[in-house]
Amino acid sequence: MSISVLLVDDQSLLRSGMRMVLEEQPGLTVVGEAADGDHAIRLAAQLRPDVILMDVRMPGTDGIEATRRIVRDTPTCRVLVLTTFDLDEYAYAALRHGASGFLLKDVPPADLVTAIRAVASGDAIVAPSVTRRLLDAYATRLPDPRDTKSSPDAPALAALTGREREVLVEIAAGLSNAEIAAKLYLAEATVKTHLGRILTKLGLRDRVQAIVFAYRNGIAHPE
Repeated sequence: MSISVLLVDDQSLLRSGMRMVLEEQPGLTVVGEAADGDHAIRLAAQLRPDVILMDVRMPGTDGIEATRRIVRDTPTCRVLVLTTFDLDEYAYAALRHGASGFLLKDVPPADLVTAIRAVASGDAIVAPSVTRRLLDAYATRLPDPRDTKSSPDAPALAALTGREREVLVEIAAGLSNAEIAAKLYLAEATVKTHLGRILTKLGLRDRVQAIVFAYRNGIAHPE
């Protein structure tokens, strides 16, 4: 499988370093570079890359707005956000706007490549420890999980079966399909089926959006 990648970062040195790493990998091709969000939006529409590595803090149109517009206008592109700090409200906002995950900029090259391949295949990259810290930072803004009336998406939640809600809770905890299967005594294929149904019923595109949905609606919460 050939994967096309667009690099978006206002630091040319960082873009050059990522290009060198990625172009050494079989099946990965860097098709373009952008130094700001506006240029990224134009290139996404023109090149339609499989994966966009998106910096968050850039002059002009930042990575959050660029992600929002790209996901809206070029939904085949998967956005993988790069952030300097593991506790970054900007990264959380990017996830809410449709990013397929986020990584720290100092991620080892092998992990970066693995993440790109995972996102290109339709999965999402969510580091449980980092996700938990992000959600902790927003804990005061999240609904009380005991208050079912506070859920902004009650009709959609009502469509989930009891087992699907259980699976969604474990997804929000950052567990992989294999880990969920072991914990709930299910086959991994069954977990994948449940995940697919959850995404369809809730109108979500991937695992990251499912996690944000779960916390936003109070069926999971930072401990």
